[in-house]
Amino acid sequence: MMERITIRDIAREAGVSKGAVSYALNGRPGVSESTRARILDVADRLGWAPNRTARLLSGSRTDAFGLVLARSPRVLAAEPFYMEFVAGIESVLADRASALLLQVVPDLDSELAIYRRWWSERRVDATIVVDLRLDDPRMGLLKELELPAVCVGSVEHAQGLSCVWIDEGASMAEAVRHLAGLGHRRIGRVAGLGDLAHTRVRDEAFFAVGAGLGLETRIEHTDFSADAGRRATRALMTGPDRPTALMFDNDLMAVTSLGVLHEMGIDVPGEVSVLAWDGSPLCEITTPQLSAMSHDVVAFGAHVARRVTDLVDGAAIGTFQERTPVMLARGSTAPPPGPAPTTLTCREPAPVA
Repeated sequence: MMERITIRDIAREAGVSKGAVSYALNGRPGVSESTRARILDVADRLGWAPNRTARLLSGSRTDAFGLVLARSPRVLAAEPFYMEFVAGIESVLADRASALLLQVVPDLDSELAIYRRWWSERRVDATIVVDLRLDDPRMGLLKELELPAVCVGSVEHAQGLSCVWIDEGASMAEAVRHLAGLGHRRIGRVAGLGDLAHTRVRDEAFFAVGAGLGLETRIEHTDFSADAGRRATRALMTGPDRPTALMFDNDLMAVTSLGVLHEMGIDVPGEVSVLAWDGSPLCEITTPQLSAMSHDVVAFGAHVARRVTDLVDGAAIGTFQERTPVMLARGSTAPPPGPAPTTLTCREPAPVA
C-alpha cells in the first residue's frame, strides 16, 4: 500500500519544522515567502493532499461511493445508458443514506489522478469502475491504494477485483442469429471504442458467428456519439453490396441512424433493418420503433451498487453475472428485400469469448 504523505514528511524533506509546514500549507503568516514557496514545492512533489475531514480516523466510513466516467460530457448528456445506470446505483445508495460521488473526466490519466486524490483525501469508501480496457492500469493502482472497487466487466479484465459481468458474446451471438434468421446475409455493425474490453468481446462474437453462418460482416468503430454514429452509418451504407441490416452498440447511435437513412432515401425496415442495444425508452419513440437487445440497465446499476456496498460491509471479493440482454423485436427489423430466406446451417464458428 502507498504511504500517506504527512506534514512530518514534508518538514523533513524541506528542512523546516512541522509548524512552518503548517503555516505554509494553510496560508498563514509565520514563514518567509521563499520558505513558503519551497515547502509548497516539496508538498507538490511528494504528492501531499489535505485530509479534508479531520474527524475521519483510519478505518472510518465516509458513506460515499465513487464513479468516474472518462467520457465526453456532451455524449453523456445524450446517452441514456449511464443515466439509467446511475439511477439504479442511486436507488440502492439512497436506502442506506449513502452518497454517489460522480466525476466526469476527459481521459484515463485524469481518472487515475482522481483515484489517487480520493484515496489521499479519504473521499470514498469504495469505487465503481466502468469501461474496462484491454490493457487497463486502473486495477493495479486500486490494488496498490487498497481502495475497494467493483468493476463492471469480465473476470479476465477485472484483474482479481470484484466484478459484475454480462455475457456480451452470448448476447451478440443471439443478435446476429436473429438477423440471419430473417434472411440477412450482409450485416454492418456500428461499434464502440475499439480499446474497450466489452467492445472487443462483441467484435469477436460478431465475426465468429457471422463466419459460421456464411455472412458478410463489417464493423465501423466510433466513440458512441451521435455524430460518429451518423458518419459510420453513411460509411456502411455507401457503395455496392451495402448491408441489409445494421447493428448499433448503443441506442443513441441507432436512433440517429434513422435520420441518416431517411436522408439517403433508404427505407427502414424495407431496405435495411436496424437493431439497437440496451432497449432504452429512446427505442420506443422512433418511427418505426427500434428492435433492440433489451437490457434492464436500472436493475444492472442497482446490482452493481449492492455488490460495492456488500464489499465495504465485509463481503469477499467475487464475480457476479448479470442477466444477458435478450432480443426484443419491434418494427425496425424485417426480412431483407428479395427472395424468401433459405434455412441457414452454422459451420461451427470459433468459440465466443
